[in-house]
Amino acid sequence: MQDKENIETEIPLQKVPASSVQIYFRLLGYVRSSWVYLLLSVIGYVIYAAMEPALAALLKHIVDIVSAGNISESRLLIPMAILGVFIARGVGTFLGNYFMAKVANNVVFDLRTHMFNKLVLLPSSYYHSIPTGRLLAKLTYDTEQVIGSITQAIRVLLREGLTVVGLLGYMIYMNWRLSLLFLLVVPLIGLVVSYASKRFRKLSTRIQNAMGGVTDVASEAIKGHEVVKIFGGSEYEIERFHKAAHENRRSQLKMEMTKSLNIPIVQFILAVMMAILIWFALSPSISSHMSPGDFIAFLTAAGMLGKPIRQLTDVNSILQKGIAASYSIFDFLDLPEEVDKGQATTTAFKGHIEWRDMSFKYPGAEKQTLTNINLSLPAGKTLALVGRSGSGKSTIANLIARFYDVDDGLLSIDGVAINDYKLTELRSNIALVNQQVVLFNGTIRENIAYGSLRDTAIENVVEAAKAANAWDFIQELDHGLDTMVGENGVLLSGGQRQRIAIARAILKNAPILILDEATSALDTESERAIQAALDGLMANRTTIAIAHRLSTIENADIIAVVDHGEIIEQGSHSELLAKNGAYAQLHNQQFSEIPL
Repeated sequence: MQDKENIETEIPLQKVPASSVQIYFRLLGYVRSSWVYLLLSVIGYVIYAAMEPALAALLKHIVDIVSAGNISESRLLIPMAILGVFIARGVGTFLGNYFMAKVANNVVFDLRTHMFNKLVLLPSSYYHSIPTGRLLAKLTYDTEQVIGSITQAIRVLLREGLTVVGLLGYMIYMNWRLSLLFLLVVPLIGLVVSYASKRFRKLSTRIQNAMGGVTDVASEAIKGHEVVKIFGGSEYEIERFHKAAHENRRSQLKMEMTKSLNIPIVQFILAVMMAILIWFALSPSISSHMSPGDFIAFLTAAGMLGKPIRQLTDVNSILQKGIAASYSIFDFLDLPEEVDKGQATTTAFKGHIEWRDMSFKYPGAEKQTLTNINLSLPAGKTLALVGRSGSGKSTIANLIARFYDVDDGLLSIDGVAINDYKLTELRSNIALVNQQVVLFNGTIRENIAYGSLRDTAIENVVEAAKAANAWDFIQELDHGLDTMVGENGVLLSGGQRQRIAIARAILKNAPILILDEATSALDTESERAIQAALDGLMANRTTIAIAHRLSTIENADIIAVVDHGEIIEQGSHSELLAKNGAYAQLHNQQFSEIPL
């Protein structure tokens, strides 16, 4: 494991965006790839919106015909016209809703893929600064909120907005003076919506953070379920989850309260405006030139405005959720990626590694993790790092792969500072076996021939499995190499997982090999077999081995004893024993233990 005792894991706080309009327009930028679907959707909503004033006009026609007594002439035409209006509305609704859903799903797909693409390019420090559950919430919950802001919000904004424009246009055509009176209510509704918008956005941000807390607790409890059960942590985890879920529920209820108050307030304003409008409309001086059909159609159009205006204000909560989620997503997408300014390339690493006056501390840490490391490891030789847990052994090894950048002193390979190598070039020449084995939820074959090795011939995969002493147990499984290992290899034993990881390193055949307690999960018999395989793998290969059991590294060319981030001794096994110092003390402690 990496030595991260001193890392301060601060979760970045979300900031309220300076301009929600800019955020939303950036989100809409993802719609460009689906502009054909968007156009079809807009056409559908235009058809739908046009049918609202058409109904009011049809009502005017019916009233005027009834008033004139010419019913028989339009007895067939009027029902057909009504049927035609509703058919057109249905077609418009289908086109608008279906193609808007396609737009929204394309947007969410693009966002999620861009976020995952970003995720794999972020530096290791980011993974250590934010809980896994919070990351998962960004990829799942936040993007779901974006679906609402695209599908529901744009659908309502287009459909109901165009309906309002159509009805207002018809009202102005019928009586512009009464229509202007109705428009006086718009600024008042705007004030209500503006206040609600700020509250919705603030509450949406709280809900997102609360949802991240829920996923954090759940993720930890799921991964550590065995520890929870053994150490009686069930009640504690239940209490933690209850608090996180309660905070999420409280924020959700505040959101619903604001939304529930927003709608009746807007409805009341509209009702007052309708009452005033009717009072003026009944004035002979204003409505004297209007026929009964005109009067009824105007009031009908005004009454029909209530529903779309109410929905336009109601969609504000969905829109603000999407804006808050978009800010969280774009804040993530704007994170700086892993810095790679290296330009150096090479056809093949020899593997000569040198540490010169190198010091290192993790980002955010106060104490130095490593201090003045000076080592020289010739190509093809083996360096063993020993020492107590937390002394800095894994950090020394893992800096070779540039999971963190060295900024004090020099770490070089073949005379070139590792920061000068291209990251892909550097890492393609390194194989790693962690103490905590990482396997992916796929088959054994996919885990051995992983990543750039995925096109490796089956024969080579089998040879690597045999070399890692894994082939015997693989053959005993029902599906052999095609056996699923489960999440992080949960369906395999610890020793089996470690042998799969070793087989993966053997298959890569890289010139530099890092073994971080590579045999720690093996029984004695398997350890001997694997140690023999590792000895063959380490031949003519630069190897850095971190070991707790000193018996596994006695043949190392160089042994370095690390304590509190410093190398206090280095030499061969026999040289260090002769010094009778820290290594000799560790050796005597281990070999003086009486086996059970």
